[in-house]
Amino acid sequence: MTHSCFSRMTRFAGLTVLAAAVQTVSAQAPAKVLDAQASDPVTLGWMMGSPPPPDKLVQFANGSFYSFPRFRWTFSNSRQFGPTTSVSRGTTPMSVLPRAERTDIDGLSFQVMGSSNTMTWAQSLGANYTDGIVVLHKGRIVYERYFGVLKPEGQHIAQSVTKSFFGTIGAMLIAEGTLDENAPVSRYVAELKDTGFGNATVRQVLDMTTGIKYSENYADPKAEVWDHVRAGGVLPRPPGYAGPKTFYEFLQTVQAEGEHGQAFAYKTVNSDALGWIIRRVTGKSIGENLQERIWGKLGAEQDAYFSVDSVGNEFAGGGMNAGLRDMARFGEMMRLEGRYNGQQIVPKSVIMDITKGGNRANFAKAGYKTIPDWSYRNMWWVSHNEHGAYAARGIHGQTIYVDPKAEMVIARYASHPMAANAYMDPTSLPAYHALAKHLMN
Repeated sequence: MTHSCFSRMTRFAGLTVLAAAVQTVSAQAPAKVLDAQASDPVTLGWMMGSPPPPDKLVQFANGSFYSFPRFRWTFSNSRQFGPTTSVSRGTTPMSVLPRAERTDIDGLSFQVMGSSNTMTWAQSLGANYTDGIVVLHKGRIVYERYFGVLKPEGQHIAQSVTKSFFGTIGAMLIAEGTLDENAPVSRYVAELKDTGFGNATVRQVLDMTTGIKYSENYADPKAEVWDHVRAGGVLPRPPGYAGPKTFYEFLQTVQAEGEHGQAFAYKTVNSDALGWIIRRVTGKSIGENLQERIWGKLGAEQDAYFSVDSVGNEFAGGGMNAGLRDMARFGEMMRLEGRYNGQQIVPKSVIMDITKGGNRANFAKAGYKTIPDWSYRNMWWVSHNEHGAYAARGIHGQTIYVDPKAEMVIARYASHPMAANAYMDPTSLPAYHALAKHLMN
């Protein structure tokens, strides 16, 4: 099973030209592709010129916007490929991230997961096609780098890191008493009563243990994921298309399959269901909820923005784009148990609920080989390692990694040719843990 989100799904319906090895996650090694240096979007000249020559264009209509190596440009320019709405940073002063940059990080070495090979921190950045990375230690920037077309003032698609923002907001609504985690989804969204979500609980949606018929097998032309992305306008629709025309219309077609609460199954459609619940109980869009509850309180540097469908529903499963340092601020707020920029933004009880993790036995049934002992809670990935680390994760290498014991937060954007984190974990997770121990010493 792959880690689903906005960009991954845009590979399909015959509109993109990714190799088969990029489209699926298998046990086999990926096909030979350009390395980070050779695929650098500046080096390759995507969208440069007045106008760019035909062979340097990156376009939505023909699917080239999601073909490697072109998407190394796309991920830092997502707003050019569909309608969006802004999430204002607000009018409060920007919160300061003090700098205490270190020169001893690039040479830090670690052992690659599942191998006897070692790699340095600097080498891992290229191995993971890093577009930008910020490391905070005790709230100070100790490391910051940008590559390709991403700049400090730029924004990048967060992919499924988006889910963790709304999992957090969903948990906040439970803590406030606005949502009952044990209530069926249909209590809040009557339109979903006769769907696979109808008798699932809010908690099962938050922890992705819903028993719903929703395939993300991209080799199957009849997989439900195709209908999902067409409905939301993530992909161009074929001539004569007569299916659902919004994310919420698609949700009303999802059917039951199996029992709820029995196993973790990562399906992006759960995040859209949560988004609809949030919107219904608050009377505000999920973007407005994000702005009022979190983004406008962080002292962010920049506005964020969302991909939206034809009626303005934000894509809660992976449509958020934001500046990298602002993602680090969000991670630091989580590390500080919800208190940041002089105020308690997220209740401490919500952070504690996330960090304790979810049902590990249910999670193990998903069969993740690089994170077998992890769990999933409120749309966060929880490691249960010796440092109590947890993360927001998105395909192609997006992450916010929080290590409470080491007082460390890492925010990374990337454009790895392979979607699933399984291809990046061996050269990412050991690097993060090695850096944590290094900073503690």
